[in-house]
Amino acid sequence: MNDFSPYRTPEGPEREVGGSRGRRRGWVVAGVTTAALVVAGTVVVEGSLLSGGHDRAAERETDTRWAEGITPEWMGERMGLDVPATARSAQAAYKVTSRFDTGLLTFTLTRSEAEAYLEKHPPSGRWLTPTAAQSDTPPSDFSHFGLPEPETFKNGMRYGDVCPGTVDEPASTPGALATDPYDTSDENCTSLYAHDYAPKRTRIYLRTHFEPGISPLPATSSAPSPAG
Repeated sequence: MNDFSPYRTPEGPEREVGGSRGRRRGWVVAGVTTAALVVAGTVVVEGSLLSGGHDRAAERETDTRWAEGITPEWMGERMGLDVPATARSAQAAYKVTSRFDTGLLTFTLTRSEAEAYLEKHPPSGRWLTPTAAQSDTPPSDFSHFGLPEPETFKNGMRYGDVCPGTVDEPASTPGALATDPYDTSDENCTSLYAHDYAPKRTRIYLRTHFEPGISPLPATSSAPSPAG
């Protein structure tokens, strides 16, 4: 069997001047047409894949709702962790999706205050330090506050899981390590990240997950606030 390529003209003597040249032009045209179809098909497939990615991102966006009326004190109570009175820039949020809910809490402390806080709420095991920054972490949680995600940092970062209210530990003290990051049991653990972002200050990031629809959210008042 002879090898055939649409991009190469057949070999052999020319028997008819017009016919042979016509056949050559036909093979060339066929080759160019095939190449154009291959390129067009590739563009269509890549476009479909990109469109699918955008559709999934848009679907996740429409599936997300941020609850109103979330305060740092309320979120701290749900996590079983306190917000120190000396904390600055305290912010909290509660993200609702169809898969699971996410509670977020962040604040800053002085270095010495942060060390005391970490000593009060030690992790199960020990504090870990990242080997590399995960720069591809999607901005889905703490970006709600205009902050980078804690996974994007390497230098000055410690992290671990604290588990208040476990069977072996009283409330507000840590217990066993959560093996599932989306654990929704009553003994849910909270991921704690401590980032030394300045020579004298540390930002605390707290993130935990809840089963969707079971956590009572704070009631928000529809009455207008009084003029100050």
